Amino acid sequence: MTKQLQHWFALSEKGARDLVKAVFWCFVCNLALMLPVGAVLFAAQHLLQCLETGGSPLEGFWIYTGFGLAVVVLLFALHWFQYASLYIATYRESASRRVSLAETLRKLPLSFFGNRDLSDLTSTMISDCSSLDQMFSHYVPQLFASLLSTLVIGVWMFACDWRMAAAVLWVVPVAVLLTAGSKKIQDSFGTQNILNKRAVADCIQEGLETVRDIRACGRENAYMEQLEEKLAAMEGSSIRSELATGVFVCSAQAFLRLGLATTVLTGGALLLSGELSFLFYLGFLFAAARLYDPLGLVLQNIAATFNAKLQIDRMRAILEQPVQEGAVEFTPRNYDIAFDHVSFAYGEGAGVLEDVSFTARQGEVTALIGPSGGGKSTACKLAARFWDVSGGRITLGGADISAVEPETLLKYYSMVFQDVVLFRDTVMENIRLGRRGASDEEVLAAARAANCNEFIQRLPQGYQTVIGENGSTLSGGERQRISIARALLKDAPIVLLDEATASLDVENESAVQAALSRLLRGKTVLVIAHRMRTVAGADHIVVLENGHVAQQGAPAELLEQGGLYRRMVELQSESAQWRLRGTV
Repeated sequence: MTKQLQHWFALSEKGARDLVKAVFWCFVCNLALMLPVGAVLFAAQHLLQCLETGGSPLEGFWIYTGFGLAVVVLLFALHWFQYASLYIATYRESASRRVSLAETLRKLPLSFFGNRDLSDLTSTMISDCSSLDQMFSHYVPQLFASLLSTLVIGVWMFACDWRMAAAVLWVVPVAVLLTAGSKKIQDSFGTQNILNKRAVADCIQEGLETVRDIRACGRENAYMEQLEEKLAAMEGSSIRSELATGVFVCSAQAFLRLGLATTVLTGGALLLSGELSFLFYLGFLFAAARLYDPLGLVLQNIAATFNAKLQIDRMRAILEQPVQEGAVEFTPRNYDIAFDHVSFAYGEGAGVLEDVSFTARQGEVTALIGPSGGGKSTACKLAARFWDVSGGRITLGGADISAVEPETLLKYYSMVFQDVVLFRDTVMENIRLGRRGASDEEVLAAARAANCNEFIQRLPQGYQTVIGENGSTLSGGERQRISIARALLKDAPIVLLDEATASLDVENESAVQAALSRLLRGKTVLVIAHRMRTVAGADHIVVLENGHVAQQGAPAELLEQGGLYRRMVELQSESAQWRLRGTV
């Protein structure tokens, strides 16, 4: 059973067991709520006997009072266990669900994130998880428990009098079928509502990320009109989704109440004919009134479960993605990176790399150059197993990196990319990200080696200054040097550089290059650059064009060969002579 619950509701094994416990305690509580009905019936029977025999109505008062108090204490205890099994266990599973999602996302190849909207993933991690919290604390356990308790009470009713039982229960299967039969309609409206909510989240996120461009181009009104259209579509789909659910659920609940009328009519007829005692008639009326309340919740919970199923499917789509796995223990015999007839394509699109072979040797600088779109950045990221290759293989020290767990592999890599990612934290902690557990002295030494110390000392709190979102309070050169300080602190044997100085001014470029020279000593270096003077001192150059290796060799050899490398050098020499001229 637990395996099936895990599959249906995307639960952990413990979460499935806790769900069974929650259903059990809800079931027991539903049955226990019939005890007050029994107590009232016993008291009424005693009162009638006293009236018939002329006895005192107060006889046995303390017995019934004690029984009533015992029922109250029992109900309190049972509801306490129900609370613990519903809410406490639900929130423990909620934490486990979020951790499981985060762990899965951590192990997924970057190709997954290229095919999914960030706002969609954020919605799944936050909104969908919150909805499931409510589902498992309010809907699912009560749904199963109410069905079970209705079945047990129904069997008891049929054992007492099948005619009265039929009068009470005939509406139940009709109401349940009416609600369950609306699943396709509710799924259709619910799916459209989720898509519209995601479109709004996408639009808001896009606006926040591009607010400077929107203002610079005078597109504020156009952006707000677009946002208002998406909000209106979301509002409309939300109303239609709620209306579709409400129509079927309210209709089923209204139909359910017809059972009270048939119970009164059938019981009255049997009572008048002498085939049913007054106490049994009263008992069936109490039981029917008590039974229809949890059944009304069952109908609501069925509809809510339909909507939650859409969110579970979105979550399962993440959890069931194939993750990158491999050996946890790995020690390469050297740090040569070899591309052996590597091919790669993003999803079903055209290939980015095709039959690429070269070797970046330990202690040497290997430069990847070529026209934009040639596959340089892709090759650099493939070397660190950000993606898995479509064909061929990449080896580190002769071992295929696809057989190594990504986190184990990345211990040997330091990366300095053009787009630096910083966190809203202190400068000290942003640098310490390079090596967890590094002392403050080690962080300071790395910062000085990366030429960061001077500008950090000018910040309001120095190294304890909290920088803005993604380092927005720092310049491009300052952010780049913090990235280099991270890499120096990590001191990994392999360094990947992707246009590390492309967008810097002359002063910052000189400072960054001085820091890089300290970082690269004795390492395996794979560098991407468009400026030919940046790679003039490289040991080996690989020229990529349209996903293929057009040329490779030492810079002097490639100049003698002619071809694309020489043409790029000549073009950059010509462009260096360009001057901005005013109109005559």
